[in-house]
Amino acid sequence: MIGRLSALVLSIALAVPQIASAQQGERYVPGIWIDPDGCEHWVMDDGVEGFMSPHLRRNGTPVCHKISRCAIVPTDTMFATGSATIAPGGANSLRSFFASNRANGFVIEGHTDSRASDASNMALSERRARAVAQIAQQAGARIYSVRGFGESRPIASNANSAGMAENRRVEILCLR
Repeated sequence: MIGRLSALVLSIALAVPQIASAQQGERYVPGIWIDPDGCEHWVMDDGVEGFMSPHLRRNGTPVCHKISRCAIVPTDTMFATGSATIAPGGANSLRSFFASNRANGFVIEGHTDSRASDASNMALSERRARAVAQIAQQAGARIYSVRGFGESRPIASNANSAGMAENRRVEILCLR
């Protein structure tokens, strides 16, 4: 009985976008987290601490996907400097990409170069990733996760302008 009740509570929690704790006014956001290896986890997080549990099939095996990088959006052509507003032409090309892609879902990851502060870069990378995810959802795509990494995952040197331009990107990962 306790197990069935726990499953019912979890399923109700996952159906509600945000749950407020009556005691401390905390806001918990339920969802599914996709690890870098492609495996799903049920997650409930208030931003400081949270709960994470593997998402398992009925036979007890984890639900995992093949992940591949299916697109890199160079932010210099999609966004103005320091902005997370997508240019109209860029929004149309993203809609077309998501509408025609046959992936089961997507993980969207934002990245920046190292010119601004860590906090500013983290915020900008997350806002840009969310802007791309919003276009994806409008096109009917399933978004599993939206992450901002700021300057922490460069793919080129930040010592020159060409490298910094490569680092300013939003990566779209396809889950199959």
